[in-house]
Amino acid sequence: MNSLLQPAYRSLDQIEQLVRDFEACRVDPAAFTHQAHMAVALWYLSRYPIEEATDRMRAGLHRLLAHHGLQAYNETITLFWMKLLRHFLDASAPGRPPLELTNEAIARLGSMRFVFSHFSKQLVFSEQARQSWVEPDLLPLAF
Repeated sequence: MNSLLQPAYRSLDQIEQLVRDFEACRVDPAAFTHQAHMAVALWYLSRYPIEEATDRMRAGLHRLLAHHGLQAYNETITLFWMKLLRHFLDASAPGRPPLELTNEAIARLGSMRFVFSHFSKQLVFSEQARQSWVEPDLLPLAF
């Protein structure tokens, strides 16, 4: 991680508050940035097996969107990020602090370009991809 960049999060307490707010639907969806999505996903992935972490992330997103009357959920994008972030954690040195891992993941992976290197926009934003996992059409996943 570039030491000149400001970390996305300054404390584990800040991330844990974000998770609590996410779970209680106290997060404005417009303010729930890609970085915030990643922080919540990493928090779940660092505490639960991938299946349970994914279930919690999916349920939280559905709950948050429903609370605000929105229909913006995308199963393929959610599963892509859960798989990529699980891979990131698995490839990291054991024992690294969660705050450090979260800030590094955001700095290194915090761009949708990773999705679009594997999926065409047409496919990933299709109704099928919104409802269920679809395999990448540009580049197979290596994780």
